[in-house]
Amino acid sequence: MTDQLLTVNEVAARLGTTVRFPRRLIAERRIVFVKVGRHVRIPERALAEFVAAHTVQPVTSRRRFGAVA
Repeated sequence: MTDQLLTVNEVAARLGTTVRFPRRLIAERRIVFVKVGRHVRIPERALAEFVAAHTVQPVTSRRRFGAVA
């Protein structure tokens, strides 16, 4: 099984953020990464797991604010 390794720029593009955000995730050890010499790569699976772990599910209640119960 092969897991494509993404550059920091590619991760930033996929997340729609600046390069600073994935670099901070790496520095704070909040995402799995691979060091290839002096280069840092993030496995696609690690990015998917990070996004899944930080996904907030919507509230399913249909109650309206201010409604009398």
